[in-house]
Amino acid sequence: MINFTYVNPTKVIFGKGTLDQLGPELSKYGKRVLIVTGGGSVKRIGLFDSIVAELDKHNIDYVELSGIKPNPRLDSVYAGIELCRQHGVDFILGVGGGSVIDAAKAISIGVANEIDVWKFFTREVEPAGAPTVPLGCVLTLAASGSEMNANAVITNTETVQKLVLYDCDTFPRFSIMDPEYTYSVPQHHTIYGCVDIVVQVLEQYFSNVPNTPLQDRICEGIVKTAIENTYEVIKKPEDYDVRANLMWCGTLACNFLCGMGKMADWGTHHMEEEIGAWYDVSHGAGLSAIFPSWMRYVMDANVPLFKQYAVRVWEIDPAGKSDEEVAREGIDRTEAFFKEIGSPISLGELDIDDTNIEEMSQRVTKAGPLGNVKKLGKEDVKQIFTMAL
Repeated sequence: MINFTYVNPTKVIFGKGTLDQLGPELSKYGKRVLIVTGGGSVKRIGLFDSIVAELDKHNIDYVELSGIKPNPRLDSVYAGIELCRQHGVDFILGVGGGSVIDAAKAISIGVANEIDVWKFFTREVEPAGAPTVPLGCVLTLAASGSEMNANAVITNTETVQKLVLYDCDTFPRFSIMDPEYTYSVPQHHTIYGCVDIVVQVLEQYFSNVPNTPLQDRICEGIVKTAIENTYEVIKKPEDYDVRANLMWCGTLACNFLCGMGKMADWGTHHMEEEIGAWYDVSHGAGLSAIFPSWMRYVMDANVPLFKQYAVRVWEIDPAGKSDEEVAREGIDRTEAFFKEIGSPISLGELDIDDTNIEEMSQRVTKAGPLGNVKKLGKEDVKQIFTMAL
């Protein structure tokens, strides 16, 4: 296990009826809030009206920024920054899934600094230590884990870039997580969220750092629970316990606790971000399309861990098989799971061909090789993209 420091200041408020804690929480930070929302579902299910009622009880004014898209766009972030400055906003509330929360985070650092916010994403300016406007969220989708971390992913359509903001104080001050608000999520978004949960954990699980038994067991437990409840949520989309289990899995998947002391890989995520920048596909769909190919390409760098994954997560009997055979069976089972739940297992299913593979491979490795299980240069990434077609 390697050295680590773990800090997570987010207050999690989880369960049925917890929205009534929104007003008291917001009152700690100010009296004017920017509410950031997505495509309209929070209004259709009545959540927006319930939030406004809570604000009214505590004499809190609000300004609204709606229409945040999946793979949130930089122009929406700029619009939110301008609204905050015009109206003297002192708190930002993201109401939705990871895309909405990510946009709220980008707005948070953008409002508090005169620098163009995109320069924090490109690392022309280091975000560490930069001031931010406090933010919180009301979560409506189990997926990204953005409700309990400081990361944000934003797409710049002009430069065809999808980049990650990290290493700054954009942790939500609180996250209200009522699983009932996920009942109305369309099935395909629910499925892609489940894929995101599984792959995010496995990006931290697959590591060449030895002697991390607790972290491995935490990862395996989250993945097994997410898989079991993904099958269940397809059959019973309004089962509270199933939705609650998935929501908590999503939070634990990316608050980075399960990867502490390991050296996470994240190569697949960087590759998918490049796909998302070019083709605007749902993040979970892009991940399921390339992750099995990544697994097959890097497996030889740590066969024992891939075997462990196969045995512990998929309960594959290793008797009479080589370590490599067991490891490959675990990869096959992962791919089969994605297919069974209706998530794509090839780029072709997303109408992506080899047209841009050369340029995507070049761009995503421009700053250096990807990953840690096996360092991936341009030709490696190109091969994985090609395998995934």
